[in-house]
Amino acid sequence: MGELRFVHLGFGAEAVEYHAAWQEQRRVHTARFADEIPDTCLLLEHQSVYTAGRRTEENERPLDGTPVIDVDRGGKITWHGPGQLVGYPIMKLPRPVDVVAHVRRLEDVLIAVCAEFGLETTRVEGRSGVWVLGDEVPGARAGLGGLSLDFDPRRHDEEFDPRLNGPEYAPSNAGQRHEDRKLAQIGIRVAKGVTMHGFSLNCDPDNTSFDRIVPCGIRDAGVTSLSHELGRPVTVTDVLPVVEKHLTAMWSAATPLPRAV
Repeated sequence: MGELRFVHLGFGAEAVEYHAAWQEQRRVHTARFADEIPDTCLLLEHQSVYTAGRRTEENERPLDGTPVIDVDRGGKITWHGPGQLVGYPIMKLPRPVDVVAHVRRLEDVLIAVCAEFGLETTRVEGRSGVWVLGDEVPGARAGLGGLSLDFDPRRHDEEFDPRLNGPEYAPSNAGQRHEDRKLAQIGIRVAKGVTMHGFSLNCDPDNTSFDRIVPCGIRDAGVTSLSHELGRPVTVTDVLPVVEKHLTAMWSAATPLPRAV
């Protein structure tokens, strides 16, 4: 693919208010659609905010009435704030757009970033994002086959996407592991063939902010950070150049194809 440029919107004391970043996304999206600029990734930290995708249910929102911003991406509710690196890759994709392939590319980038810091992460089938798997449950039955669906709490979870399957995805938990922990969130929208929204990677945030909500609509998993998993401080400043390196490598090597029809 062509050039991928990076724009830093603000970090730390200059963390960006959500509406301001959303407005900038729309401006860049319009310019990218018109081919006035190359593919662009906005990188930033947000001021503390809850945002809700189109599929968020009322019982997943904060019980204490904390304000939530409803946005036009897929997925459900999440939190953004200090200690979390947010990336909005605004890229033009061939039509018909293959959204799942785009999500997988972003997952590949974030898995590679975590590996560079010494943390093994993976995908979990049916769910977007990047995960740290829970330890195996001693004595758990293996090889449940089709019966595993009967024990899987995600069987009736609208967030479970059967397209997110394959050998690169860890199998559904179904009681075989202790709690899986989500390290990076992905939620995108594609308009006029150009992507919006993107990913957030927990570096060293205060994860208690997730306690007020049902993060991403998922009730049977936890939330973690690079700092927590590695047992040492890993800041947004540490992670930023590594994310840029792997995004650049991904986009320069990628050959996005239209979705098969």
